[in-house]
Amino acid sequence: MDLDTVRTFVAAADTGRFQEAATELAVTQQAVSKRIAALERGLGVRLFTRTARGAELTIDGQAFLPHARELLRVAERAAASVRTGRRPLRVDIIASRGAASGLMRAFHRTHPEVELDVVMLLDIETAVAAVRSGTIDASFRAVAAPGRPLPEDIESVRVLDEPLQLLTGPAHALAGARSVTMARLTGHRIWMPGIVPGTEWAAYYDDLVAGFGLTIEATGPNFGSDALLDTVADTPALATFMGGHTRLVWPAGHGLRRIPVTDPTPVYPHSLLWHRDNPHPALGTLRAHLATAAAGHDAAGTWRPGWVLQH
Repeated sequence: MDLDTVRTFVAAADTGRFQEAATELAVTQQAVSKRIAALERGLGVRLFTRTARGAELTIDGQAFLPHARELLRVAERAAASVRTGRRPLRVDIIASRGAASGLMRAFHRTHPEVELDVVMLLDIETAVAAVRSGTIDASFRAVAAPGRPLPEDIESVRVLDEPLQLLTGPAHALAGARSVTMARLTGHRIWMPGIVPGTEWAAYYDDLVAGFGLTIEATGPNFGSDALLDTVADTPALATFMGGHTRLVWPAGHGLRRIPVTDPTPVYPHSLLWHRDNPHPALGTLRAHLATAAAGHDAAGTWRPGWVLQH
């Protein structure tokens, strides 16, 4: 059903005269008559009766009027949902407990007027494709993995270098340490189930192993963070790496320890990705907020893979 004819019908019903409807719609009276006639043919009923006072709705016209109004309201809502500046800013944060989630919560507290739609996409190819298609406006990633540069239409900027910490159970050999050097981790089993080959974090930990001779095991199914915490708490021989900004809560009986890693401190580099032609006004607000809140990158005493973007 053509929305122009429906809009013309509603205008004629509200004004009671085809000429006044034509003036309101900035068309000719003849155009109004043609649109109404076309609508009547399509519906198979008469909608108006011409009288000396103008045009009065028939019984069928009265029945159709509330539905016509609803059609126009639905059409406006549909257009508004994708109109720049009137739809939510859609941002991929990868996971609900990670550093990106914290960054977006801080942004929301600072800019509550910006409506947000938060999604979680695991794979970087999926995220980049969503940014390029406009399905999402931005994504937090560690870019770019070796041999896989970003498409030319995708922009990125480093927003957070997140220090890694060692997470152990109470019986682990390093549980009592106030900090632990990278050299001291050699020979200890670091268990990180769920590392997916080909992802940017898999490339990150491959470089970490190669650079410092660590033993990182990704064996077994990934049952999520709660199962990981349970296993580490109960297994003295296992530890895991945890982002310093990752928000986790565990039972008091677990006795888990989060231990800073030093000499050097490995940092996980988070970047924001967006399409260079994305016009959403809140995207600029987000970028400005992250630029203000971000700490300095590549600080003394830290380590990151050489393939991580410098800016």
